[in-house]
Order: sequence, then C-alpha cells, then structure tokens
Amino acid sequence: METAEFIHALDREGRSLAAAAAEAGPDAKVPTCPEWQVRDLLRHTGAVHRWATSFVADGDPSFHPFDEPPELDGDALLDWFREGHLRLVDTLSCAPPDLRCWHFLPAPSPLAFWARRQAHETAVHRVDAESARGRAPEEIARDIATGFAADGIDELLRGFHARAKSRVRTDRPRVLRVRATDTADAVWTVRLSAEPPVTERNGEADADCEVSGPAAQLYLALWNRLPLPAVTGDAALATLWREKSAIG
Repeated sequence: METAEFIHALDREGRSLAAAAAEAGPDAKVPTCPEWQVRDLLRHTGAVHRWATSFVADGDPSFHPFDEPPELDGDALLDWFREGHLRLVDTLSCAPPDLRCWHFLPAPSPLAFWARRQAHETAVHRVDAESARGRAPEEIARDIATGFAADGIDELLRGFHARAKSRVRTDRPRVLRVRATDTADAVWTVRLSAEPPVTERNGEADADCEVSGPAAQLYLALWNRLPLPAVTGDAALATLWREKSAIG
C-alpha cells in the first residue's frame, strides 16, 4: 500500500471511531478491551495521535513518551479526540517525502512508517469503539479491506514481534504458520525460539501449528480482538500467542 492510502485509511478509521464512541457514550464498556470504558479508549488513542503528530510536525529525531491526556469527558473529550485526529491527518498529508524523524519499525521512510502505523493503530481501536456500541468484532471484520488487513498482519509479525520486546518465545525451536485464506501470497512462517521471533513471508517450511482464516479475521485475532479463526497442529502455540503477544 502507498502512503497516501494509509493516510486515507487513517482519516476514515478515525472518523468512524469518533462516531461509534459518540453513539456508545463515554461510560460504555469496551468488550474487546475489558479494562476500558469508551472515555479511556478516546484518551489513549487521542494521546497516541498527538504523540505521532509531534514527531512528524517537528522532525524530532529522538524518542519521547506521549503526554498524559487531559481529564476531559463527554462532548469535550470527543472534540479533543477529533481535533487531534484531524491534525494528524493534515500533518501527514502535508509532510515532505524526505521527512526525517524518529520511528521505531523498519520502513521505506519515516513518513511511510507513521502513516502505516497510525492507520493500523486507529483501525484496531475503531473496532474497540464499534464493540462498545454493540457490534460483534466478527461483523466489524467484514468492513476491513483484505489488503489492508494483510498489511496489518505483516506489520505485526515482521515489525512488532521482530523486536526484543516480543514475549512470544519457546524453550526449543518451533514454527508457527499464519495463512490468510482469501488472498494470494499472504502466508507467514514464524520461527519461535528463546530469541525474538523471526518471520518470513512464505509458507515453505514445515510448521508445528498453523492458524488460518480470512485476512480481516486473522488481523483482529492476532491483535487479540477475535478468537483465532482456525488452528491446526499443536494448539499450544496458538495459546502461547494469545497469552504472550500483547504489545506493551
């Protein structure tokens, strides 16, 4: 996907998130994140949007943590969220292709990284907001484009879980296969060991366990918003994913 496509997805997903949050109300529980109410979801995502904007807008070369969100609620919180989301979209849209700033996963450019990362960040949290207003994640998955979902799987497996922070590890080498069944070439081989996972986008090696299903369902399942669609082989590896894959 091109950077402009990610920015378009970010715009769409953020608007949908706000609309779902407004319908659900700030007190609504978020079934996909049981520790949250909608106000927590808006505060978190709004803070992340402003954090991302700061790197792109300022060309900041160094990491800094995001600021704590203000103690807003109700319509004021929604307005704050919408304002930050719009500023992020505008900042990414106007940023030069040769932008240089801090980013934390491999990417063709910092601009490409932040557009992709914030599109997926917002899409997953839009699912959370939709769940708070009563939509089942399985139904929401039908709204997610197959190519976008496959890209999100790739970012998660070959980006996030290639880092030393990944807790998905095994005492002895094992192989987990991830296969999207509704698009060509969307197959990943995840080599697990006591070190961070090593993932290749192919299905050539024998696997101890395979998780498979439509790309959008896999995308949400791997982000722990849905059960894994289908598991064959050693289900303990699928359980390991569920228990250890949360991104901190």
